[in-house]
Amino acid sequence: MIKIGLTGGIGSGKSTVSKMLIEKGFKIIDADVIAKNVLIKYPEIIDKIKIEFGSGFFDWRGEFRRREFGNHIFRFPKQRKKYEDIILPYINKEIFATLDEYEQAGEKIVIIDAPTLIENNLHTYMDYIIVVWVDNNTQIIRIKNRDRLSRDEAINRLNAQLSLDKKRDYAHIIIDNNGELLKTKEQVDKVIDFLNVINK
Repeated sequence: MIKIGLTGGIGSGKSTVSKMLIEKGFKIIDADVIAKNVLIKYPEIIDKIKIEFGSGFFDWRGEFRRREFGNHIFRFPKQRKKYEDIILPYINKEIFATLDEYEQAGEKIVIIDAPTLIENNLHTYMDYIIVVWVDNNTQIIRIKNRDRLSRDEAINRLNAQLSLDKKRDYAHIIIDNNGELLKTKEQVDKVIDFLNVINK
């Protein structure tokens, strides 16, 4: 089974590219979806967060205030690292379990959609890496607009990830998403042609 890593940065348009690939029938493992699901599947993660970070990130009903917590850990890199050390083993466990399921089902190609694919060394398990790239200023504007964040908050989130320019160094394929959606789709169509060739 061929494993394709699809990555980019926050605000790069990686999710748009992922949707285009899903529409063409490709199997996608979405690390962001898994990150949300593990909080439900493994309640001990929430318990560990309460112990490490206190109960201030939980409302009066005990519900986890993800947005406030996210803003906090992106402001303080050491806090973010502490959170990642808690949650990443669970995310990786689910990703590899899903990969095994697809392989046993006879899938020929599976795409792992993960914003921190390279930062967390998942790229070392991939056969090919696709990086969705935009320039820095475009990224900041998109993050601000999409997540209703201040410029400083957007930059904090950006700085929490490896820069897109550095991610390009790991790429077998680069999708330039600075332009119009049609230009992105044209590039994705070429990627699909390539995937169909290696799948034969």
